[in-house]
Amino acid sequence: MKTGPDREVLTVYPYRSACPKSIWRNLISSARNEIMFAGYTNYFLWLEHPNLAKVLKRKAEQGCKIRFLIGDPDSEVTRRREEVENVPLTVSTRIRITLSEIEQVRNVPGIEARFGDEHIAMSVFRFDSEMLVTPHLAKLVGHDSPMMHLRRYQDDGLFDRFGYHASELWSNGRDVWAEEPRGRTENTNPPAR
Repeated sequence: MKTGPDREVLTVYPYRSACPKSIWRNLISSARNEIMFAGYTNYFLWLEHPNLAKVLKRKAEQGCKIRFLIGDPDSEVTRRREEVENVPLTVSTRIRITLSEIEQVRNVPGIEARFGDEHIAMSVFRFDSEMLVTPHLAKLVGHDSPMMHLRRYQDDGLFDRFGYHASELWSNGRDVWAEEPRGRTENTNPPAR
């Protein structure tokens, strides 16, 4: 039985893709107060969890606060990551798939979405007092990086530290639905002289 700071680590997976879908499903369905998907693309969620938008809508209607923190598909951070990964299904395409999927829950009270580029190297998925954390390795895509399953047991432990990280990134994020996508608006003001 673990008694030290590592007691918050329930399981580790050498690859995020090695985590059973049932773990994700159980965490999503059992969360009552808070769900946060702070993955740079969150793309895999829509592939692995049929009817996720409907499930999230129902949870929000029951009072669960749901937040998405995703990368900006038009940012320089995203463009550089695409060069590093060098895969056909680009980072910006994966983000745009998530943007398309979350349109289904755009006007649901309790569901929010923000852009933030600072979490490119780590994904934090929170479900009340449990969390899945993926530190992204070098040139690998998220599903090829390791993942930890944490449960909160103490103040200022691993869970709280990663929770702080995600909250800080969220507080600096930009509302997805309040912005016009870059490149679609034109500046009609002449440059100052």
